[in-house]
Amino acid sequence: MGSVAAALCERGFTVTGSDENVYPPMSIFLEQRNIALFSGYRAENIPAKADVVVIGNAIKRGNPEAEAVLNRKLFYLSLPEVLKNYFLRGRHNLVVTGTHGKTTTTALLTWIMDFAKRAPSYMIGGVPRNFGQGARFNDSKCFVIEGDEYDTAFFDKRSKFIHYLPELLVVNNVEFDHADIFPDLDAIKTSFRRLVNIVPQNGMIVLNGDDKNCVEVTRDSLAPMVEVGFSKNCAQRIRDVSYSAKKSRFVLRDD
Repeated sequence: MGSVAAALCERGFTVTGSDENVYPPMSIFLEQRNIALFSGYRAENIPAKADVVVIGNAIKRGNPEAEAVLNRKLFYLSLPEVLKNYFLRGRHNLVVTGTHGKTTTTALLTWIMDFAKRAPSYMIGGVPRNFGQGARFNDSKCFVIEGDEYDTAFFDKRSKFIHYLPELLVVNNVEFDHADIFPDLDAIKTSFRRLVNIVPQNGMIVLNGDDKNCVEVTRDSLAPMVEVGFSKNCAQRIRDVSYSAKKSRFVLRDD
């Protein structure tokens, strides 16, 4: 949320925000960008003429500011909707998904593109050492983003990644997780199928061909697909894998 607030500020928006507690380094990061911070949630924290109120995933009904937004009939969006409408629309979005390994894979993909001098915008659910920050917003036509299957907001129980307008979709693995919002594995599969269903025909899906659930949820896609893995059915096969204390190495071959 803090990185997006800063990016909106750079685009000319006046940005304020509230949280229960804001600690360094994020508090310093926001203060340096003249973003007003409120500690604790109060209805009066919402400006009288707010153009849009962004409601975070952790906010529930009963929150004083959420109730004020609803009572005053203000225009509000979730954070994924803000990303979609202000940053992702019109770009080549590379969305990395999967129950496990999203952050690492997103960081790897971003680094590969950066090394290739594509300098993409990115948003990663961690802080890669290569970059020193978890997000970067620039004028690049490419945007690499970690696609989380967790729900969007109290008013939108779809997975966050459904908002990310994927052109290239990476599906690492599909397993049961987040038992607080998904009753079973089938519910998670349904969420992934919905995402697969919005990848355009001129896009692409790269999936783990060794994961039967990945194969299942992508089966009906109209977009081209590339299976990557160790098994013979994969178009891109992983071979010659070696591990050491500091790194992993492998060869990717087009079979």
